Amino acid sequence: MGKKEGDRPLKILDDLLLDLKSNDYPVRSVYACVFWTAVITKHCGLSSTFRGEGPSHDRGVRDVGNLTRKTASELAKYASSDSLLEASIGMATINSLIDIDESKCIGKNAFEIILEKGQGKNVAIVGHFPWIPKLRGKVGNLWVIEQRLREGDLPAKEADRILPQCEVVGITGTSFINHTLEGLLSLCKGAYVLLIGPTSPLSPTLFDYGIDAICGSKIIDPDQLIRFISEGATFKEVIGVRLLSLIKALK
Repeated sequence: MGKKEGDRPLKILDDLLLDLKSNDYPVRSVYACVFWTAVITKHCGLSSTFRGEGPSHDRGVRDVGNLTRKTASELAKYASSDSLLEASIGMATINSLIDIDESKCIGKNAFEIILEKGQGKNVAIVGHFPWIPKLRGKVGNLWVIEQRLREGDLPAKEADRILPQCEVVGITGTSFINHTLEGLLSLCKGAYVLLIGPTSPLSPTLFDYGIDAICGSKIIDPDQLIRFISEGATFKEVIGVRLLSLIKALK
């Protein structure tokens, strides 16, 4: 999808880290659980847990056992790692440092925004979300691009062909973890672009890169969240999270 997995996101991630550098805190705790990773610094931040497959990806996390001895800005730099697990920890750390301004957020979720913006238009979703079947027949053409294919999905290599045709594009926030985001954004020519999912940083910095809406989450009860993700909860089973959408027009 755009850049190959393993390529590092450049300016977007650099700018996020720069914005948060002066807002540094100790790392209080790190939870790398089966589906979700949470890091507690100033706030509690959440990210999807990604892990590479095969023997070449079996190395552990750098400085494991000492992550809580780092500063948050040091741990946030893990987001640039070629290790998917380290990048997951880094993204959760970035999200833990963001002061989310709920006054600039709206109550609509990604599905509602795409449904509204996609009437009669070409729509692509990068990543497979549970509400996608509800979109079919309610927008114009709909393509789903995914690395782990399900029925009806297109493989990641089709992004180069599909995305330039689209007027509305939803991109999973996990594209930060596998470092495909900038490549995907380069293919969105004039489209209304949403970044979707709990990994997505609710930071207006992203608006400078062609993203129009960020549909992410805020942890409102860290204790509940940690209890659920440490017991293997999927996102729909997690308690202690509020879904929020930050919109460019409200910046």
